[in-house]
Amino acid sequence: MKPAPARLLIIAGSDSSGGAGIQADIKTATAFGVYAMTAITAITVQNTTGLGAIHPVPASIVHDQIRYVLDDIGADAIKIGMLGSTDIVDAVADALDKRKSTPIVLDPVLASTSGTSLLDTDAISALTSRLFPLATLVTPNIPEAAHLAGMDICNDEQIVQAAAKLRAFGARNVLIKGGHAEGDLIRDVLIGESCKDIFEGTRIGTRAVHGTGCTLSTAIACGLARRESLPEAIKRARAYLRRALEEAPDIGRGSRPLHHMHAIPINETVRD
Repeated sequence: MKPAPARLLIIAGSDSSGGAGIQADIKTATAFGVYAMTAITAITVQNTTGLGAIHPVPASIVHDQIRYVLDDIGADAIKIGMLGSTDIVDAVADALDKRKSTPIVLDPVLASTSGTSLLDTDAISALTSRLFPLATLVTPNIPEAAHLAGMDICNDEQIVQAAAKLRAFGARNVLIKGGHAEGDLIRDVLIGESCKDIFEGTRIGTRAVHGTGCTLSTAIACGLARRESLPEAIKRARAYLRRALEEAPDIGRGSRPLHHMHAIPINETVRD
């Protein structure tokens, strides 16, 4: 019998276009050889050009999805993405309250790639008060970090200040992603319990930006599930994301999806 793979529970919304959310997360976990489980928080109607509608899953169903999976299969890491409402934030927090020893990567999804809000204003307070204290890592982009910290972010000093404010909510580590900053060099800044690391890379000129945040946070969670150190997991995740961007397929008329499965070769000898 083969040894069991690392297990990742993904708590997020469904993206009908397959480029972000649960669909992107499952593809990413598969590429990392990690067994993916899900608790779906919302059904979205979207494609590469934008978001048409959001249909939340009842909070009690979100809670029960998490509990049923954890009570039976367990998890080596947990990734949290789109939540949508205070009720769902509370349901997730209640379900994870006794899992404080499991690495949790929280991607505070506030808006879609097209700019549509994905989290109620009232839910932001619940997010920071209930889920940040459970998080091993929080992964906001610059606009999200600025909104959550209640400040402008225009330089490296302000990034560090914003990270300190987010850590004050209880998160052990904060990775502020620099993709929204100007310039050809992208710098992601990690501020943690005993570390400050900067991860740099050149910007890739592409319109394949749909699902980049989901993909990176899930890739990091996969590394933690496989017991990599946080800096190692981030480095591996960034390398995976870069290649997924470089090899993005020409799909859709808007923000293109990534090539999540670039690390998995097709076996041409497979037969029915």
